[in-house]
Amino acid sequence: MSKAVQIRQHGGAEQMEIVDVQVGDPGPGEIRIRHKAIGLNFIDVYQRSGLYPMAMPLTLGMEGSGVVEAVGPGVTHLKAGDRAAYASHPPGSYSELRVMPAKNVCRLPDAISFETGAAMMLKGLTAQYLLKRTLPQGGLQAGDYVLFHAAAGGVGLIACQWAKALGLQLIGTAGSEEKCQLAKSLGAAHVINYAKEDFKARVMEITGGQGVKVVYDSVGKDTWDKSLDCLRPFGLMASFGNSSGAPAPFAPGILGVKGSLYVTRQTLFTHIATREANQQMADDLFEVVTSGKVQIRIDQRFPLAQVREAHQALEARKTTGSTILTL
Repeated sequence: MSKAVQIRQHGGAEQMEIVDVQVGDPGPGEIRIRHKAIGLNFIDVYQRSGLYPMAMPLTLGMEGSGVVEAVGPGVTHLKAGDRAAYASHPPGSYSELRVMPAKNVCRLPDAISFETGAAMMLKGLTAQYLLKRTLPQGGLQAGDYVLFHAAAGGVGLIACQWAKALGLQLIGTAGSEEKCQLAKSLGAAHVINYAKEDFKARVMEITGGQGVKVVYDSVGKDTWDKSLDCLRPFGLMASFGNSSGAPAPFAPGILGVKGSLYVTRQTLFTHIATREANQQMADDLFEVVTSGKVQIRIDQRFPLAQVREAHQALEARKTTGSTILTL
């Protein structure tokens, strides 16, 4: 038996309940893992609220770390006793123990703790595909300006550091002076408090009126329109979330008027659809973390029993860096 956080219908944080579930043996292509720590992400809120509709009952959670207890037929890259971490479909990491597909589970280097592993996989792999795979026309070169919204969040703080390591001039936005200073201390070349400043005007000031090559946006509705105006001709608007709500529909013709812009909506799980791609991206992430180029900040820890409070803090934008659930 395992303790697990489940919902039986979409709704607020109050829908989450801790229940006992039976966990069996792994089948072909599966492993059984006993969690040591669990990652908290906005996608968990989207799935809980119904923004991303899911079948019920649902055990939440897309990210975790722990020890492999058993492997099913066909699994060759992991064995019982391995330290492991993952970001993976289907949900289910809000649990002590689970059986899950093995293809997105990676052996966790000894130099990386279980807590760090749980805090870094979904967010770190997201930063990897954004900065390395979701690129504007002509790619990105050292010295190029990029705009990154929610720069003090879990993905944002990793991106600030990784962008600096790549020589990029990352302009980070956040909703308070404290969050702005945190992003700047971890590598953002410039920061904008969008609660007090017009971020479009500041971006144009910083870039000498040229605009940025790419905007990485997980905020959505509140930042969408001005973000398009921050792009230089042929720039890329890369949406990867909508913490403020989904952007309003827009006419494609506006992209031509604003400079023949490109727009894309990215999701991590397309990028890690194969074990080979997942491992390649994870190896890149492990390297920047173990080398010290990127530090994984865990600014909040909640016991699994306080999962409702954890979701409420995330939705109220009271968190910075990564948040984990502890067992």
